[in-house]
Amino acid sequence: MNRNRLVEVMRKLALEAGERIMEIYQAGDLSIRMKSDQSPVTIADEEADAIISKGLKAEFPHMPLITEEQSESHALHSDRFLIVDPLDGTREFINRRGDFTVNIAYVEHGEPVSGVVYAPAKGRMFYTLNGGSVEERGPFDSRRPGERVAIGVSRADNSALTVVASKSHLTDATRDYIARYSVSDFKSAGSSLKFCLVASGEADLYPRAGRTMEWDTAAGHAVLAGAGGRVVDMDDHAPLKYGKEGHENPHFIAFSPFVSLKRQ
Repeated sequence: MNRNRLVEVMRKLALEAGERIMEIYQAGDLSIRMKSDQSPVTIADEEADAIISKGLKAEFPHMPLITEEQSESHALHSDRFLIVDPLDGTREFINRRGDFTVNIAYVEHGEPVSGVVYAPAKGRMFYTLNGGSVEERGPFDSRRPGERVAIGVSRADNSALTVVASKSHLTDATRDYIARYSVSDFKSAGSSLKFCLVASGEADLYPRAGRTMEWDTAAGHAVLAGAGGRVVDMDDHAPLKYGKEGHENPHFIAFSPFVSLKRQ
């Protein structure tokens, strides 16, 4: 797998999906329905998924593809696979808060090694490149990249940490975990943008004590890892792995390695 070519394709598809998402977002008819797990899905989720899936299958026909919106793909298991959340933060999308993203990642031997996170309403795009991670500055053109700035995690001050957490899923358990740290600033963000804020040094720590799936986290995890960060199980601090049965994550912590972690 040529990772630079892969990221080039993922970037292009993320932009195309993001463009369609924003057309629906601005038109106002979201066609909301509830899935079997009582999570919302909109026409934007489905149309973005179609764009990304078609493009990935055309470019990488032999690579297994797992995507949130195609339940039959959830039974796939492989050492190497692509994983997609075409619209992460659907509740943010429905409530018009802007903190939604397009997530596309490539996983190898349990680790997300390449990823693209695009927040079309925020005009921010992050991805892995040449062993590191970058933020591309807009305006964006799917045919060629614009200015790319290398990003890296903060040198966290453990006496004054900046913490980012979920807007829609801030549980009591997450609040209790955050209370173990000396926090000087708290940021609230939706979707996989939280990983990217840690990756860019805008936050030091992102704990999540709540249900997430691998497609929610893989792309952001890849970007954070490329920027020098880590993602671990909240209980035992083992690295978060992918390709798990059912694709559900344990509670986890995403962080700059300069943060002194607290045990759950």
